[in-house]
Amino acid sequence: MFLERNPRFVSRLTRDTLAMILAGGRGGRLANLTDWRTKPAVPFGGKFRLIDFPLSNCINSGIRRIQVLTQYKAHSLIQHVQRGWGFLRGEFGEFVELVPAQQRLDRPLWYAGTADAVYQSLDIVKAHKPEYVLVLAGDHVYKMDYGPMIARHVESGADMTVGCVETPLEKARAFGVMSVDEHGQVLEFTEKPDSPEPVPGDDATALVSMGIYVFNRDFLERALREDAENPASTRDFGRDVIPTAIHDARVVAHPFRDPQTDQQPYWRDVGTVDAFYEANQELIGSSPELDIYDENWPIWTYQAQLPPAKFTTGTVAGEQVPGMAVDSMVSGGDIINGAVVRHSLLFSQVAVESNSVVEDSVILPAVSVGRNCRIRGAVIDEGCRIPDNTVIGHNPEQDRRHYHVSPRGIVLVTAEMLGQDVNHVR
Repeated sequence: MFLERNPRFVSRLTRDTLAMILAGGRGGRLANLTDWRTKPAVPFGGKFRLIDFPLSNCINSGIRRIQVLTQYKAHSLIQHVQRGWGFLRGEFGEFVELVPAQQRLDRPLWYAGTADAVYQSLDIVKAHKPEYVLVLAGDHVYKMDYGPMIARHVESGADMTVGCVETPLEKARAFGVMSVDEHGQVLEFTEKPDSPEPVPGDDATALVSMGIYVFNRDFLERALREDAENPASTRDFGRDVIPTAIHDARVVAHPFRDPQTDQQPYWRDVGTVDAFYEANQELIGSSPELDIYDENWPIWTYQAQLPPAKFTTGTVAGEQVPGMAVDSMVSGGDIINGAVVRHSLLFSQVAVESNSVVEDSVILPAVSVGRNCRIRGAVIDEGCRIPDNTVIGHNPEQDRRHYHVSPRGIVLVTAEMLGQDVNHVR
């Protein structure tokens, strides 16, 4: 690989790259999880937020000029980035800039789409004078070195490069699907097609966009200005900019592959309640596909200073019963008091009281579970106070009357559903 022959070439390219993370979307398919927070601010994996994955990928790739474009209910996201990502040194030309939707053009409009978000920030892009612009989604879970993708972009003479993965055909309908020639040049791109085109030789798989793009800066400016002048455009990269660029410029696909094994690494779009639940549950296994313990590619985040998790003995029917967690992940500040947690992921500051059982669930921060509760197959949102004797996930008809139940049967519970007033910053 060229990267192995000349790593200084790649490090020069990453220094000349500005990353722009699109973090303004609501993520409506996550139902009530995004009622009071933007999707990239949704907690994930016990201590992280979704935005931490593209930010960590940038830092680990040597890209230290990063802009985070925000819009929808962004306060908790802004707070998280300010607290956890302020360690870069401005005097060395390093930064994580928060760029809120601020109607920078002579028109009173919010971001109309992904392409419009970058278009409205073009003056800021030009001020940093990058050679290349890396556009990233702020809500996907994966670990990726962006350096080889940028190197392929330069070596191939592309105007635009699209990161892509192979996805089962039935799931590909939720993504942008592309077809390529033998040299990797993109021939066709269709956003969320009803009938995705399979890859040659595999009728069960399609090649889909990861929402990761590398642009030559001059081409990006020209493409976005032309898109802004097109009254028929929806101002979206997948629906408008990429299909147009395929006909007017050189667009190349970059397959997401592990350079050592040539296998496709872990990548998840956790855009639905079921996908969010499944991705968190995958982390509990003994050998999860996503290794968050990898010291060579750490995922950075902000986390409050909290005491260790504690397991205490509680009283049940006059007897002392130990608190325990089996096949589970627990976080700082958790207290399991005479309760049982099985195959579940608990975020920080979760308390589970005596004689309660939590199974196959994802419990977000600062949740308290009262005595004698039975919770199974649930996602409990931040700040919920589950009353004593509550049963969740055992009676589907009853769950649907009070909570959100996903197509797979996962029960999503929020404080509002419980009639509780909580801090909506989240």
